[in-house]
Amino acid sequence: MPGTSSDTAIPTYIDTSKASIARVYDAFLDGKDNYEIDREVLRRVERVAPEAKTLAVDNRAFLIRVTRFIASQTGVTQFLDCGSGLPTAENTHQVAQRIQPDARVVYVDNDPVVLAHGRALLEENDQTHFSAADIFTPQEILNDEVVRRHIDFDEPLALFQLGTLHHYNGESPTPAEIMAEYIEALPTGSYVAISHFLDPQTEEHSAIARRMEETFLHSPMGSGKFATHDELLAMFNGLELVDPGLVICADWWPDGPRLKELDAVSYCIAGAVARKS
Repeated sequence: MPGTSSDTAIPTYIDTSKASIARVYDAFLDGKDNYEIDREVLRRVERVAPEAKTLAVDNRAFLIRVTRFIASQTGVTQFLDCGSGLPTAENTHQVAQRIQPDARVVYVDNDPVVLAHGRALLEENDQTHFSAADIFTPQEILNDEVVRRHIDFDEPLALFQLGTLHHYNGESPTPAEIMAEYIEALPTGSYVAISHFLDPQTEEHSAIARRMEETFLHSPMGSGKFATHDELLAMFNGLELVDPGLVICADWWPDGPRLKELDAVSYCIAGAVARKS
């Protein structure tokens, strides 16, 4: 992702013997920045859920609609996007700056492949920046030099954790506790957007969710936990959910009427936007 040349140090070594979360998502989106080990994860998941790519498509579409909403409706012009992933069509800064040309975006990711792309894009845009840090360690992000330089915590901001927290494998703190630490630091009027793999706890779709979870966890990627609706709601504790609340990503303000039936896996990824009062 773009920024200034002094924003971050870029590691030179990329281990292609291990699957990368960012590269696996790239494979799911039919991108070109992935290796055989990443495509193996995709193939394994497709064996248990043939429409698995829809997870990534729904997540990306949710990001676009959420960014468009915040940029056009809330007055917020600064975005902290945790776990930026690899560049693809319609990244956060592109969507936001099309509506608010002065919008500032700071991407945070510590994946070496993502950092390599960040280096390649450093000169693209002086309103967009990149930092290498661990998004599951809130204090590291909140005290990060690049974040503090370009995000004003005296003014409302938008914090994104889109398709990230389900890759957290730690036991303590919990994802809800991680988010609580972020939320506490946000100024009033800020917005938080989260998307996450969902176990819908229905007879029809729960089995699909848990089969995908088992496959993700035992794949070369080694992460991808599915949470219940209540577990996801806990990540927004203390915030006011924006209508329509926590729903599957495909149902969060879709762009038009739905003429085709959703793939089964669309019921297995949910998201919401909430405001800090």
